[in-house]
Amino acid sequence: MTKPRKLFVKTYGCQMNVYDSERMSTALGVSGYQATDRPEDADLILLNTCHIREKAAEKVYSELGRLKPLKLGNPDLMIGVTGCVAQAEGAEIMRRQPAVDIVVGPQAYHRLPEMERHARQGAKMIDTDFPDEDKFDHLPRGPKMRRAPAAFLTVQEGCDKFCAFCVVPYTRGSEASRPAARILDEARDLLERGVREITLLGQNVNAYHGHSGDGDWSLARLIRELAKLDGLERIRFTTSHPNDMQEDLITAFGEVDKLMPYLHLPVQSGSDRILKAMNRRHTAENYLKLVDRIRAQRPDLMLSGDFIVGFPGETEADFQATLELVETVRYGQAYSFKYSARPGTPAAERAEVPAVDKTDRLARLQTLLTAQQKEAQNAMVGRQVKVLFEKAGRRQGQLVGKSEYLHAVHVSCGPSRIGEVLPVRITSSAVNSLSGELV
Repeated sequence: MTKPRKLFVKTYGCQMNVYDSERMSTALGVSGYQATDRPEDADLILLNTCHIREKAAEKVYSELGRLKPLKLGNPDLMIGVTGCVAQAEGAEIMRRQPAVDIVVGPQAYHRLPEMERHARQGAKMIDTDFPDEDKFDHLPRGPKMRRAPAAFLTVQEGCDKFCAFCVVPYTRGSEASRPAARILDEARDLLERGVREITLLGQNVNAYHGHSGDGDWSLARLIRELAKLDGLERIRFTTSHPNDMQEDLITAFGEVDKLMPYLHLPVQSGSDRILKAMNRRHTAENYLKLVDRIRAQRPDLMLSGDFIVGFPGETEADFQATLELVETVRYGQAYSFKYSARPGTPAAERAEVPAVDKTDRLARLQTLLTAQQKEAQNAMVGRQVKVLFEKAGRRQGQLVGKSEYLHAVHVSCGPSRIGEVLPVRITSSAVNSLSGELV
């Protein structure tokens, strides 16, 4: 009997990469691969990369350098680079690191099994095309194995906004939405496997306009149809652009019980001058009014955001405008970064803010955001929330799950509760999580 080959996948970056890694693993599983947690045991190593963070490409090359010696002990080992760095770097990856056998961009994953077969025959395989066919039509779903209670489901890819700092339009392509019927079919399949919460994914998810028999559906229409599915208890979506937050989606927060009261809505800066330079096409006032409209529908909404400090041309006055916006909004969670140039983007050609100023501003912003997050978590103590239990905690007899507000919650209870949504009274707040007891 032929020994099955082993697959190791390392995933960088966003939730969509997590989803893509699952689909690639499933596709290669059909070709006879079994997953392993140890790169030393693998016959195929895939690095599913992200180009958002600073020095993303260099970090990938460093990882490839660490993996190269594994080929000495296993001549059959192949190494592949997938994702956004693969799309951006292309053949340069193989030039800099000849140990790489496969380079494939985000829109060509469905061709990976065929590329793997050719690579096994000695060919160097590169595919960074944007094919006309829908990759999701060609990716298998795999055997009906039980899954974790929460899952991601990609509904939209790419972006047409062309923010001056962002590589997504160049690595993921223009906006494309999956047909509504196929999303509903995949959701039903997930529910049959034990999933109870689905997070809808897209680089610009609220720009979703998927085709259906009665015309294009908005994201709000898709959410309302998903909410009708038996067994689905929770719906989330990420990441949204303020300019695509239409009235029907705002209203859904007040009318669809299964839509959770958590929204990630990046603003990036509180300065209109910097927002214009970023090509964000909204103002701070627009954003604040939008937040008010959403909270009018769902007063208990937990809001999350993204911030870039030290964007080219940012002054101390611009940064103070960002601090003022944060004070006004009161975020329950947020992500903040120092600006770093991405080759090929418009902002990369501009003079950068001194590094010392970027570091100082980021520290001040994160101090404020951390205080707001702590305040939001402390306010949960004594409240009753509903927790979807997902897995065992670090302590014996402990489970961890997520509240409606995406807080991690630790509770002492047995493993039979995994997959259930149960009422929990919050008893304490830690740095990044809550603890509670079953009601």
